[in-house]
Formats: sequence, structure tokens, C-alpha cells
Amino acid sequence: MANYKGYFIDLDGTVYAGKKRIPAAKRFIERLQHAEIPFLFVTNNSTQLPRDVVKNLAENHDIHVKAENVYTSGMATVDYMNAHKSSKSPTVYIVGEMGLKQVILANHYRLEADHPDYVVVGLDSDLTYEKLSEAVLAIRSGSTFIGTNPDTNIPKERGMMPGAGSVVKFVEYATQTAPIMIGKPKARIIQSALTKIGLRKDEVVMVGDNYNTDILAGINAGVDTLLVYTGLSTKEQVDSKPVAPTYQINSLDDWRL
Repeated sequence: MANYKGYFIDLDGTVYAGKKRIPAAKRFIERLQHAEIPFLFVTNNSTQLPRDVVKNLAENHDIHVKAENVYTSGMATVDYMNAHKSSKSPTVYIVGEMGLKQVILANHYRLEADHPDYVVVGLDSDLTYEKLSEAVLAIRSGSTFIGTNPDTNIPKERGMMPGAGSVVKFVEYATQTAPIMIGKPKARIIQSALTKIGLRKDEVVMVGDNYNTDILAGINAGVDTLLVYTGLSTKEQVDSKPVAPTYQINSLDDWRL
């Protein structure tokens, strides 16, 4: 096992399983903290702010971290926009929830439905036809189309509910325009996370339970990967993949820093 200078870690399925605790994950995070090894929770969830993630980890899973340890697809979206903006006062139309809107507006973007520079589409539990229509009209008139993440579904108590990727696909179909996609399994979120953590890609490892998002994101970005079998992917599924994870373990207790 290599000695990595930093860790990118998925949340659901890796650190917890819905409302269920994963005790080995708590011990893993505490080992990282004790060794003073930097880490980021790299999550496709664009609906929450880092402080919300920190609160959930503390109150429901007894894992105590800082907001600086969280990197969401919403934050990665803003970092992408900041790197590519062509004006000092860019405008944006957002299909998404308050967490996404807050992180974008905090970076001095102005909300605008009429010919905005960017249209950002994420998960929105209050989605309406009018919101989608505004997004479609703006993109068809030339606005840059960005999707926060391609998740088709998200696990809820009721079952597998539509994810952000389902909303993005609606807009893509109506505009005939492919979005700039940010979240896992795209490499962009990993590349942005590398900038945030201040390390090279050969110095970090991406830890996750889902081959099709976490592990592929690492593979696509040229980062080593660690698949832990506490969540979605099974060994049988992974054995059929053309590119194997760098490492595979049954529990985070099995990993030596």
C-alpha cells in the first residue's frame, strides 16, 4: 500500500450507509486526523453546503470534521466557472436547491434569467416546468450549459428517486446541447479537488464504494483508487470491469495509512 499525502473520500456508502453508521469509517477518519493527513469528502451532492455535511456527520455518525474537509459538486461547479468566466460580473440562471444557489451567489455571480452567461442545472426538489423552460430558452440563446453531476438516481427512504442527472438530461434533450458535466465520474471534480487540497494526482487516492462514480472519477483523472465493499458495488460487478481499482478492500479497517 502506498503512502499517500492526501485522501479524497466519498460519503454515502463509504462513510455511512444512509442513516446507518459504518464504524470502520469513523475509525478511518480519526486515523487520518491523528496522522495529520489532509482529506476531502468529494461528493456529488450539490444541495448541501459544507456546514450541512459537517453537521450531519457529527450529529448522526459521530464523525467530527471541519467545513474545509468538504468539497461538493456545487463548489467544483463554481471553481470551473471562476476559471472560465469572461467578465467581472458574470450572470447565472440556476436550477437547483438553496445550497447550490448560496455557494454560487457567494462567489459574486448575479442571478439572471434573460441571456445569462451560465445556466447551472442540479437537483431541485421543487422543480417546475417553468424553471426548466427558462433554462432551455437561455441555453438555446447561447448560455453555457453546466450540469452539477450525472447521478441518475439518489437513494431515499421511498426508493431510488430521480437524481440531478435526470434533470440535466431533460434540459439536454430539449436544447440538443451537451452540458459541461462537473461531478463524478467526470475528471473535473477530481482535478478541482487536487487544486483545493494542494497536491499532485500521484499523491492522493480516491476512496469510494461505487465503481461507476467514485472509482471511474479517479481513473478518468489519473488518480489511484481504493474501492471499499461497504456500499453499492459488488466484487462480481467489479471483476467484469475493463479497468480494475488500484486497491480493493472489504472494510476501511483493512487499510494501512
